[in-house]
Amino acid sequence: MSDGTRFTSEVLHEFDAAIRLEGHPVLCGVDEAGRGPLAGPVYAAAVILDPENLPEGLNDSKKLSIVKREKAFDSIREKALAYSIASAGVEEIENINILQATMLAMKRAVERLDFQADLVLIDGNKAPELTVPTRCLISGDTLSASIAAASILAKVSRDREMCLLDAQYPEYGFAQHKGYATKAHTQAIRQYGPCAIHRLSFLGKI
Repeated sequence: MSDGTRFTSEVLHEFDAAIRLEGHPVLCGVDEAGRGPLAGPVYAAAVILDPENLPEGLNDSKKLSIVKREKAFDSIREKALAYSIASAGVEEIENINILQATMLAMKRAVERLDFQADLVLIDGNKAPELTVPTRCLISGDTLSASIAAASILAKVSRDREMCLLDAQYPEYGFAQHKGYATKAHTQAIRQYGPCAIHRLSFLGKI
């Protein structure tokens, strides 16, 4: 791990430590992955880190290389007190819209934890309806270790799912672009038409 990554990870942990001292010793971070793509489910993860056994290499998942994300993914799952990964499928996205589907995935992730936190930190400016106190943090994955950990679990899990879906629909290249609107992806949609995992409401301009 580079000095820069170590510094970032330490700052994120210090942020969470300060919140724990406010009277929230059991802290949960929540983040999502996959709101923007044209295809596939949206994922969310909830993580309760162990202050006495913190994973290294945490950062906003988008700022980590694939290798570093995978390494951090394993470290988080090994060291966290509790974690949960959930999703909302394409049909749910189409039926209730992507924002509500994201909230649903977040709610599922939190509710499936082995135990509940004193406070849930949500990345962004909207939170799902939960039975525990919540706090929204814009760009929370760059502030909180708990949210950064959740962002990594959600991102890696969704990327792996898109690679599996690539085997079912190889003509679209999901393993490469993960469903995002790349030139190759949009060209494939024009050539083959949408498949079962495309979000039809996202394809208006194609």
